[in-house]
Amino acid sequence: MKKVVVGMSGGVDSAVCAYLLKKEGYDVIGVTLRTWESTDGNESRCCEIDDARNIAYKLDIPFQTYNCIKEFDEVVAKPFVKDYVNGMTPNPCIECNKCVKWTKMLYAADVLEADFVATGHYATIVKLDNGRYTVKKADFAAKDQTYMLYRLTQEQLSRTLMPLGKYSKEEVRNIAKEAGIHVADKPDSQEICFITSGTYADYIEENFDGELKGEGDFVDVNGNVLGRHKGIIHYTVGQRKGLGIAFGVPMFVKEIRPESNEVVLCEDEALYTDRVYCNTLNFLSIEGIKEGERIPARVKIRYRHEGESAFISMYDKDTVLIEFEKKVRAATAGQSAVFYDANDCVIGGGKIVLL
Repeated sequence: MKKVVVGMSGGVDSAVCAYLLKKEGYDVIGVTLRTWESTDGNESRCCEIDDARNIAYKLDIPFQTYNCIKEFDEVVAKPFVKDYVNGMTPNPCIECNKCVKWTKMLYAADVLEADFVATGHYATIVKLDNGRYTVKKADFAAKDQTYMLYRLTQEQLSRTLMPLGKYSKEEVRNIAKEAGIHVADKPDSQEICFITSGTYADYIEENFDGELKGEGDFVDVNGNVLGRHKGIIHYTVGQRKGLGIAFGVPMFVKEIRPESNEVVLCEDEALYTDRVYCNTLNFLSIEGIKEGERIPARVKIRYRHEGESAFISMYDKDTVLIEFEKKVRAATAGQSAVFYDANDCVIGGGKIVLL
């Protein structure tokens, strides 16, 4: 009987993941990673330990917790703050998956002599004919989470199970109800897991180790001053609401310039581009892109983006150029571009940069 460590957040998805694997005959051990505790004692929404422990008790499986608050702070929380101060819009879940969750779960698996780790992500692990591992989109696109998983390594994927890839959220909740799992109707977490109160800007102001730049200029694409902003950490590319200034036409954030403390505004049309660059690359289905090679793909530039047809090539040894067939809106530095093949498998991805 194969042994598997299931990452349990206290939510319905990881609970059903553990339930299904036990039903399949796996020897299941529930593990919750304690990634965050705020100054007021609130835990991250990704590690609600009491719910996770109660689920494990209901499923009659062993349960353990692992403390990785220090690792999470160094790898996820501090870089999150730094990126916003530097004018980018990060996605902390992506880095957390590779560098905290999978690293710690595989450590637990080795300690507990388990063959696999498993999560409640809506995706499917695929081993390709070339011997490489990748993730394939979930059968129900509304819950697909492959965008968040592109940073995983081949070793991590080779030891991972994801049993929810073929289910809808409604089906998962029904399975939980039938199994008597008390979190069957628990709402999904929609916000950044470690910001338990206030806004992300409040969190940055409280946790930045230094002096934040305050007010600065709103400028247009030609450098003309349009008004004053309240600090660059309060804005992200594509934003319209909350600018605190009125114009005769709708205006949006086009660019954030931390060096000059400026926020560039434009009309909607100027937000579109047919070229995006990204670095900090990781490839799943292939080892990489060769010099002079142009690979067709469908590319998502944010989690909720449906994706757009494009060609991918190497711009330099560390950077990919994405050439879209149809312009995309509000490509944002710090977010990720994730590349998919015709079979909905992840080719790879990287962080969007401005060149």
